[in-house]
Amino acid sequence: MNLYICLLIMAGVSYLIRVLPLTIFRKPIENRFIQSFLYYVPYVTLAVMTFPAILSATQSPISGIAALVVGILVAWFRSDLFTTAVSCCATVFLVELFL
Repeated sequence: MNLYICLLIMAGVSYLIRVLPLTIFRKPIENRFIQSFLYYVPYVTLAVMTFPAILSATQSPISGIAALVVGILVAWFRSDLFTTAVSCCATVFLVELFL
């Protein structure tokens, strides 16, 4: 019985998250601040989900931090995603090899 109550609550919350924006915002959003805020929400969500995994996916946090720094630097200089991923993997491999 408790399981069904939990499932109903989770379904209700999930439904409300999807339906409330459709019912509240009927006209296009013209406020530049809200538009820019909503534009960056997916990027922030992705960063919040992946950042802890970057530091804990390797055997030592040092190699994760090194890969993070290398990934930021490679991406900063306009490299593509494949080159950035290979650079991060190579960094983890080399740091783990020498530690």
